Amino acid sequence: MTTPVNPAGAVNPAENAVGRPTPVTNATQLQKPSGMPVHKYRGYEAVDIADRTWPDNRITVAPRWLSTDLRDGNQALIDPMSPARKREMFDLLVRMGYKEIEVGFPSSGETDFAFVRSIIEEGAIPEDVTISVLTQAREELIERTVESLVGARRATVHLYNATAPTFRRVVFRGSKEQVKQIAVDGTRLVMEYAEKILGPETVFGYQYSPEIFTDTELDFALEVCEAVCDVWQPEEGREIILNLPATVERSTPSTHADRFEWMSRNLTRREHICLSVHPHNDRGTAVAAAELAIMAGADRIEGCLFGQGERTGNVDLVTLGMNLFSQGVDPQIDFSQIDEIRRTSEYCNQMEIHPRHPYAGDLVYTAFSGSHQDAIKKGFDAMEADAAAQGKSVDDIEWAVPYLPIDPKDVGRSYEAVIRVNSQSGKGGIAYVLKNDHKLDLPRRMQIEFSRIIQAKTDAEGGEVTPTQIWSVFQDEYLPNAENAWGRIQLRSGQTTTDTDGRDTLTVEATVDGTDTVLTGTGNGPISAFFEALQAIGIDARLLDYTEHTMSEGASAQAASYIECAIDGKVLWGIGIDANTTRASLKAVVSAVNRASR
Repeated sequence: MTTPVNPAGAVNPAENAVGRPTPVTNATQLQKPSGMPVHKYRGYEAVDIADRTWPDNRITVAPRWLSTDLRDGNQALIDPMSPARKREMFDLLVRMGYKEIEVGFPSSGETDFAFVRSIIEEGAIPEDVTISVLTQAREELIERTVESLVGARRATVHLYNATAPTFRRVVFRGSKEQVKQIAVDGTRLVMEYAEKILGPETVFGYQYSPEIFTDTELDFALEVCEAVCDVWQPEEGREIILNLPATVERSTPSTHADRFEWMSRNLTRREHICLSVHPHNDRGTAVAAAELAIMAGADRIEGCLFGQGERTGNVDLVTLGMNLFSQGVDPQIDFSQIDEIRRTSEYCNQMEIHPRHPYAGDLVYTAFSGSHQDAIKKGFDAMEADAAAQGKSVDDIEWAVPYLPIDPKDVGRSYEAVIRVNSQSGKGGIAYVLKNDHKLDLPRRMQIEFSRIIQAKTDAEGGEVTPTQIWSVFQDEYLPNAENAWGRIQLRSGQTTTDTDGRDTLTVEATVDGTDTVLTGTGNGPISAFFEALQAIGIDARLLDYTEHTMSEGASAQAASYIECAIDGKVLWGIGIDANTTRASLKAVVSAVNRASR
């Protein structure tokens, strides 16, 4: 039921009792016209496809991938790649597992031509990798392009021409028929020069792109593609790649998917066509556009690592591949060393990857928020418990950690940066750092106590507190040592004897207020006996809680003891670490007592 909106924004006194806040009837009433020239732009054309099927589809296998880092990515750089940087990028793409790589625009100049020749002549292209080269539909450019491929084992010529109305009217000043003829003639020339120049050792393929497909009338895009296919004559063993580029992203991903489903349905000889999607990111939705296009019938995705490319970039192949991985679908590309991939990309492109970039940025597996950190810590604990219950390794059970869509280890990251602490952090994050880095599993109330100490530091100094700083503060607060002695008591040694009634007598040698002293007490255990011994020097302490755990395994294992005490009206925690559990518990008492007198 919709509540009527009062246009004047008035409040009915009968409906707004005294003491109650006035309800907001319609938040949009508060928004005003922007004053921006929206009249200059028109909306995208919807696709008449009432029985669309793509929304019900799921991506269950990886698509074919083509990297255009060396072509579309390179041409968009302020400082295009040198031959050495190009080779570095090519070798990276091969190592990652890309089988289709667009390596340049050889007719554009000697640099690209020489690079294509170098990787062919030096045997850098594995037998199962197909290189692709781009050309415009002009005869001299097509000839030069095909010449660059001599000796290649597997090669594709990619020809394009713009088909959108604005280009027909403004750039070419030609009719639809003239634009279609450019594509037809270009295709025929590619076939002729391939026959003339390339030998039988080359497995030769062809790709055609109606550039600006997103602005081209669908029926005309289909007409041009069919005319190109009539020349190429795709059949069994003679595939054609039809690439439908969002040269400029113009619509929602759903409309983009509609266009792909319409084309996929209406193309004849569809079984011999590889339908390829080539999104740019002008609207910021290239990844979604690519994924929905695959659901709508596309077979292949063209893009760049980390979304390099013209303007806002091509679609990001890393995000696409890792999205599949996070859903349990093998991307058939190896992202297991994401930092190496990132470093190589940054070197080759001379552009840094943003710290928030999906899957690869410095901060993408990092939580500062206290509630997020607490959930992550509990998620890791639950994973360990579930694995133990199933008798499996944590790596062999289903990943289920809040706020982490994948296990950072799967892309070569450590857990060190998962939890980072600032003024927004809480006990969970701080406790995670201490457990992960120092094997200390703090009791919950001690977590709260120490988090207040860290909070005071961040409030006073601002910024992030590193794990090293957290440990330094923790040591200073709880773990005095010979190099950093503080407090009334420095424990030197202790000895316990047990009588026939089960009562323990504890004798402790300690330095108290700078004077060597022997303290003796009796109780139903060493801790109780130590509390009695402390009364001799005027310290009234009472045990509230005690817990301990081993920090490692083996003969040299250390134990950590945690003690919560009421001391002279204060409630404080102490910690002791020692290979002997009794000594660890005595050290924990001393830690709490010294903190009380600090």
